[in-house]
Parts: sequence; C-alpha cells; structure tokens
Amino acid sequence: MTHRDGLATLDYRTAFDLAPIGLVLSRNRLMVDCNERLLAMFGASRERLIGCSFEVLYPTHDEFERTGERIVASLDAHGFYADERVMKRACGELFWCHVSGRALDRREPHAAGIWSFEDLSSRRRLRAELTAREREIAALLIQGLTSKLIGKRLEISPRTVDVYRGRLMKKYGAATTPDLVHKLLSA
Repeated sequence: MTHRDGLATLDYRTAFDLAPIGLVLSRNRLMVDCNERLLAMFGASRERLIGCSFEVLYPTHDEFERTGERIVASLDAHGFYADERVMKRACGELFWCHVSGRALDRREPHAAGIWSFEDLSSRRRLRAELTAREREIAALLIQGLTSKLIGKRLEISPRTVDVYRGRLMKKYGAATTPDLVHKLLSA
C-alpha cells in the first residue's frame, strides 16, 4: 500500500518486524512473537523460539529464575524493567545484552509484555570465564550499585558481594572497583 506521494505506508507490523533492535511479545514468560532482529541476534529460527520460554536465551536456569524474580519486583512497582546482562545465543556463545520491557498490566507482571533486546557485544566483550553469580554482580557493578545495594537486590550479604567483586577483580586484573568497571565496559 502506498500514499499518494509514492512512499510505502508504515504499519505497526512492519515497524515491529523491521525494528533495529530485537523485540519480543510475551505471555507468562513464553515468547509468542518476535522480530527478525531478535532471531539474528540469538542465531535462532522462529520455530525454535516461538512458544518457548525465555529460559532458552539465558546462560543458566538459575539466572533465568533470579532475573524473573527481579523483573516481577520492578514491574510491580513501575510497570517497566531494564538492565544489562549476559545472554546466550543458540550456538552457546555468551554476550552482553541490554534488555528492557514493560508489562501490559502491572498487577500481573509476567502475564503479557513487550521486551526489547540490544546486542552490546560490539562495545563490550566477555573477556573472562565467569560464573552465573559473577555475571549478575558484574552487571550490577556496571550500573554503579554498591555492595549493600547489590546484596539487597540479589538477597545475599554485602560481604558475599565483596568476595565476588574480589574474584572479578582478579580475573580482570583490576586494582580498584572503578578499574574493574572500566575493564568490564571495554571491548
């Protein structure tokens, strides 16, 4: 369909399909629709993702569960959620991804929503083999959270956060927390 000036009419479906970021429509943490950019980002076919749990995009089951709990708390309070986290491509490769989304009904956070995914791997690479908990703490350090706030968010003690921060500093050869954050953010 075209306008009188010859330009194609843009409809919502076309905008969804051709968006420059990955988009997913969800119901109860299942992917009910996604766009081409998401399929390319995760290296998966539509058949592999549609009707599946978001869990297939996470490095581990525990990360999927813990992130889901944090999402519910944020969606309940604000109706919106965003973070940067490590995700997993269909081939098993791990990469940094900015994820944001909103619930269609804040009273039922996982009932239905729309989610965007932006691949950060061109700007930020995983340079060390990290555990699931190290990945979570690294993502929260990048957001500028203190040990106390990270502990509260992950329901662990600030001292435990400090232990993991120490492990990250050793793996990345960082002398200080700002140096660690810089190295985490560097490509």
